[in-house]
Formats: sequence, C-alpha cells, structure tokens
Amino acid sequence: MKEALRYGFILAMICVVASGLLGGMNSLTRPKIIAQVQGEEQAALREVMPEGQHFEPIKKGKDIIYYKVNNKDGKFIGVAFEASGKGYSSVIDTLVGMTQDGSIAAIKILNQNETPGLGARIAESSFTGRFTNKNIQGLTDIQAITGATISSKAVINLVQEKAKEIQALIKNEK
Repeated sequence: MKEALRYGFILAMICVVASGLLGGMNSLTRPKIIAQVQGEEQAALREVMPEGQHFEPIKKGKDIIYYKVNNKDGKFIGVAFEASGKGYSSVIDTLVGMTQDGSIAAIKILNQNETPGLGARIAESSFTGRFTNKNIQGLTDIQAITGATISSKAVINLVQEKAKEIQALIKNEK
C-alpha cells in the first residue's frame, strides 16, 4: 500500500513538471506561431489579389467575412474571402480574390485532403488558373478535372456560392 502511494506521488510529480514545461513552451512559442500564421495569410492574400496593398478585414462579430482590398492609392479594387465546402473525401478550404465587378482575380486552395493523384489535383495551377478573369456567373463553364469531377465541382460550386454572397454585401462599396 505504501509503495503504491509512493509511485502515485512520483507519477503525479512527473505530470506536474511535464505540464509546467509544456505550458512554458507554449507561452514562449505562441507569439512566433501567430506571426508565422499572419505572414502566411498576408502572402496568400497578395497571391489572390496581386494589385492589393492594403487588406482590411471586415468582421461580423469575431469572424472575418471578407477582406476589403485597396490598391497603393487607397482605391477599393475588390475583396478576398475564404470559401469552404465538402469535396469528395474532405473539406476544401479556398481563398478567393474577386474584383468589384464580380470577376475572379485568382483562387488558392488553402487546405484539402482529397484523393492523392486525383482529387488533390484541384490545388494545381492548371485547375486554379481556370478561374482567373472569369465572372462569377460563368463559373459553371469551368472544365472539371477528369477523374476528380466531384472535387472539381465542389470547388466551383463553393467559390460561386460564396462569391455571390460577398458580391451582394459589397455592391455599394466604393
């Protein structure tokens, strides 16, 4: 009995020390992780809206609905937004740049776990480039990837639906 209590106490002390070390490491690395995530976000925003210099997050509560994009002169040129939806085997997250008139500037696949070699091809520039300069009304004309029709159609539909929603929100922006 005495030995069981001794082992229990030793195990508890190991857990306390390990928890303290993990908490300390978390507090040391948190600012660097946040800076890295923000840097990646800014790079992705510049990728989908290359003319943009200033990306102002427009929020509803704590959630970012879209980014208002201004050029170097401070003129409103469009928006960037995230669109997510179900693909063939995973949730697909995209970042979309859209001009004021409803043309897609570019899209970037942020996250996907579709079938390697088939559905995963939605992240390739040969597919994402098909969206460039397309009006949101004409996205249904985009050719799906052979062998990855469900994943391709999912990206097309989620971009089109979210773009229409965002366009309704920004129709009075100048």
